[in-house]
Amino acid sequence: MPTEKKNSGARVGLLDELRGFAIICMVVYHTMFDLKYLFGVNVPIFFDDWFDIVQTIFAGLFIFISGTVCRYSRNNLKRGVQCFFLGMVLTFVMPFFMEYTVYFGILHFLGISMMIFGLSEKLLDKMPALVGFILFILLYSVTCYVKIEYSAKTGGFIGLPGVFEWRMPEILYKVEVLFPFGFNSQSFASYDYFPILPWLFMFLAGSCFGVWAKNGSLPKFFYPVHIKWLAAVGRYTIWIYMLHQPIIYLIFSLIFR
Repeated sequence: MPTEKKNSGARVGLLDELRGFAIICMVVYHTMFDLKYLFGVNVPIFFDDWFDIVQTIFAGLFIFISGTVCRYSRNNLKRGVQCFFLGMVLTFVMPFFMEYTVYFGILHFLGISMMIFGLSEKLLDKMPALVGFILFILLYSVTCYVKIEYSAKTGGFIGLPGVFEWRMPEILYKVEVLFPFGFNSQSFASYDYFPILPWLFMFLAGSCFGVWAKNGSLPKFFYPVHIKWLAAVGRYTIWIYMLHQPIIYLIFSLIFR
């Protein structure tokens, strides 16, 4: 009988720390966004083109790790429903405090992704982790440009820029209810927006990585906690996300108004 790996089933401390770091970066970004667009205080460095790339990287890291930790959950369907419900609470509550609201933000997206994973977990388990990881990273790469940019005059495309581009039918971007899938119209506006395409594939790539994490296959450095407070932040990301905007808005309102 083969011996069980020492770290099999153990929580991965480094992933908690990375998720904590990612949520802190998200809070900083939203703080700068509120300063500029709600209170008229511009911090130029946070809105340079390079920072948009950094923000996307940290958002992707957060989603990837969220997919990874789904492998540790006993009931992803239940977690998904709860997470989506919290997202809907934000959707209905934010207009009472701010000029913007969230129509399909990170909580809505994670809730849907957890439910999709929960329903398809047995099917995903039949796929070798390495094959799934490569497949979902490729699918993420070719669907990155489905979402229309506000400055664009046409819809998005599937493919790789400069290699091949298959333009999506423009009618998809005129059907308002398709925005959760990444087909957002020019008039669509959301404070936070993480559509199913392409982000679901990043989440599922994380779930494949989670197979290695749970089996104890990662390097030993991944498993112990190195920075306790950062790991603690990483374990409460949903509540931090829920509460940080009202707190930030209240503080800035007291300062500037």
